[in-house]
Amino acid sequence: MEIDIGIAEQDRAAIAEGLSRLLADTYTLYLKTHNFHWNVTGPMFNTLHTMFETQYTELAVAVDDIAERIRALGFPAPGTYTAYSKLSSIKEQEGIPSADEMIKLLVEGQEAVVRTARGIFPLLEKVSDEPTADLLTQRMQIHEKTAWMLRSLLAA
Repeated sequence: MEIDIGIAEQDRAAIAEGLSRLLADTYTLYLKTHNFHWNVTGPMFNTLHTMFETQYTELAVAVDDIAERIRALGFPAPGTYTAYSKLSSIKEQEGIPSADEMIKLLVEGQEAVVRTARGIFPLLEKVSDEPTADLLTQRMQIHEKTAWMLRSLLAA
C-alpha cells in the first residue's frame, strides 16, 4: 500500500538515508560504549563502569527509535555491521585504551552523532517532517549533555 503522509517519496528516501547514517553512528557508539564498559580499568573503574552502562542502555533504546522511524517512512533500516561500517562517521576502536582515552573517544563519538543529526535538519524543515525533527532534537539534547558530562571527568 502506498504511503501518503504528506512527504514525497524522494524526500522520505533522503530522510531515511540521513537516518540510516544516524542509526549507524548510534549503533557504533553503542558498541564502543559497551566495549569500554566491559574493559575499563583504573581508579575511576566503578564510576566509569556504571556511567558507561547507563549510556549504552540509553543508546540501545535510541537505535530502536531511529530504526522504527526509518520504517515508518517506508524504507528498510540497515542492521548489519557491514552496513554500519559503510555509513558511520565513528570508527571502531582497536585495542583497549586507557580510561582517560576512553572518555575522550566517547566525547568524540557523542559529538559525531550530534553533527550527523544536525545535518538532516535542512531537509526536515523543507518538507515539514516534525516527527523526525522531534526525534533528532531529543537525540541531540541527550548526546550534547552526555558529551558535557564525559568532558567534565577530564577537567583538571
